[in-house]
This record gives sequence, structure tokens and C-alpha cells, in this order.
Amino acid sequence: MEKIKIAIIGCGTIANSAHIPAYLKNDKVEIKYFCDIILEKAQKAVDKYGCGTAISDYKIILEDEEVKGVSVCTPNKMHSIISCDCLRAGKQVLCEKPAARVYSEALEMQKVAHETGRVLNIGVVNRFNTAVNMIKDKIDAGELGTVYQVNVNFSVRRSIPGLGGAFTTKSIAGGGALIDWGVHYLDIVMYCCNDPEPLTASGKAYCVLGKDMENYVYESMWAEDTKDYNGTYDVDDSVTAFIRTTGPAITVNGAWARNIGVNETFIDFLGDKAGIRLTYGGNFTIYGTKDGKLYSETPEFTATSHFQNEIDAFVECIETNANIRSNIDKAVLTSKIMQGIYDSSESGKEIVF
Repeated sequence: MEKIKIAIIGCGTIANSAHIPAYLKNDKVEIKYFCDIILEKAQKAVDKYGCGTAISDYKIILEDEEVKGVSVCTPNKMHSIISCDCLRAGKQVLCEKPAARVYSEALEMQKVAHETGRVLNIGVVNRFNTAVNMIKDKIDAGELGTVYQVNVNFSVRRSIPGLGGAFTTKSIAGGGALIDWGVHYLDIVMYCCNDPEPLTASGKAYCVLGKDMENYVYESMWAEDTKDYNGTYDVDDSVTAFIRTTGPAITVNGAWARNIGVNETFIDFLGDKAGIRLTYGGNFTIYGTKDGKLYSETPEFTATSHFQNEIDAFVECIETNANIRSNIDKAVLTSKIMQGIYDSSESGKEIVF
């Protein structure tokens, strides 16, 4: 059987930690190109994985009819541009989260996907997470009753990624803690609650702890190899928000960095029959009443790799051209919410969608 040819555009941390290993475990595909504007990064991938060709210009991929699918793993600034170019060239696309820096770019991506009839999936990988799907099944089955409120918490002591680099430069990333981490948490809520329509958003984003980069003390730093103390820090390191939807109300308390030493990474789904606390990336506990007594239960299950599940699902999309749970039509709602929170923070007013 002839293998499906894949290209990786952007050979940084997320490509090497998630996309590439998952493709290599899928027997249906073959990575033909590793592309990065820093050619040495692409060549390093070729040498490490023993396949593909290193290139620095992604337009070579557009012109190669053999390539059927593309993973876009670049900084956020290029998500919309590269994804739209690939769609117009007839490729199926998996673009890392967030869809784009701003809502208008995400809408353009959605428009081009519809115009071309091609698949555009966004890397909202938790839609392929075992625990998340178990919670969605429980909500859909009515075990929680009506879910009227969801509380989102993703706060750690000090963990700003790649300080001074692309992650902390607004013109490249579009934002900070909210758009980098918050997108995952908000998307879990939207997915589990069947993608309700957002109605209003009110929030405040703070750019505080990372501004004095040379004196920033931290516990850990994702993508530390990209830090640049001569670079830029103009994004949010913490955010608080309240969102009304046609489903539950959503509260958000999030931070890359704060001066509290207790880390919180959970989502509380509050229903009128029961509630669930999900530990991000881990297990969950359901709380309810039974026979006139309070009870709690933490189920045991075997989790599968959500990144592998995501890549395997995308490969199927390449074959079938089917739109699935991570399609741009779903992900664009989270972009809308995040834009509303940022706009509210800047204007000091609630945003009505």
C-alpha cells in the first residue's frame, strides 16, 4: 500500500514532542518534508528521525502534489497564512492551537476551508483525551443534570514559556497565558458542553511578572531554548474572565505566573444533579448524592495518547475529507471567546457578541 505523504512545517518543540512521533507510529503515512525557516532545525529532524527532506521554504510543499497532509507547527503569527496557502493548494491541514492570533484571522481560515472544501483541523488535542471524552459522555447522558456553570483554573507559580521570544511577543503570539494555555481549557469546556454559542465576555488580562525579564525568577520554562532577554514581553501572564453562553456560564482564573506557591490546573463542571472536577491532563472525580447521602467517585481507566489519537484522526480525515470534532468550525468559537476577553480587558467593558 502506498503511504500518504505528510509535511511538517515548523520543527520546534511541539512538532518534535507530539506531531512527528505520532506520525512515525502511524503505518499509513510517510513524512516527506521537514520545513523550518531555520534550515538547521529541519535538517536536525531529518537526521534524528531518519526520513524526509529538509527545506526552508514551505512553498515547495504547496507545489508538490504528492503531499496530501500538512501539520502547521509554526508560531501563531503564521498559522493563518500558511494554513490558507496549504488549503488553496489542495492539502488537508492540521494547524496547532490556537487557530490564530486574533478572531478575524481564525474566521479567514474557516472561510478558506469552506471555499476549498478541504479539512482544517486545529490542534485542540484534548478533544481526543480519554478522560475528557468520558466526561462528555457523562454530561451527554444526563448524569450531571443541567450543567449551569463551569469554573476553569490554570494557574502556576512562575512558568512563563520562552521568555522574550515568540511566546511573549504579542505581534507573533497574539497573547500570552490565555491564548497559550487558556485555549485548551476553554476548548475542553466547549467540547464537553456541546459547543454552546458565546453571548458575552468580560475579563481582565495582566502583563506584570515577566516585564523585568533579566530579574525574572522561575520554577520551570517551556521552550527555554527560545528565551531572549533582549526580546519582547508584552503579553498577559495572568487573566480572569466571565463568559455567558447559550449553555453554562464560564469563569476563568488563569496564569503563567503568579506569586502563590500552589499550582491549580483543573476544571469544575457544576450540574444540578452532580459535579465533576477534571485535573488537567489527568483523572477526574464525580461528586453527587445517592440514597440521601453524599458520594464521590474517581473512576479507573486506561488512557490512550491524545496526541496519537489526534494524529490518527487527522490521517483518516486526509483519506475521507470528513470534518470531525477538532474542525475549524468548532475551534473558531474558542477564538471568539478569547478575542472577547482581550477586547473587554482593553476597553474596560463587557463585550456582547
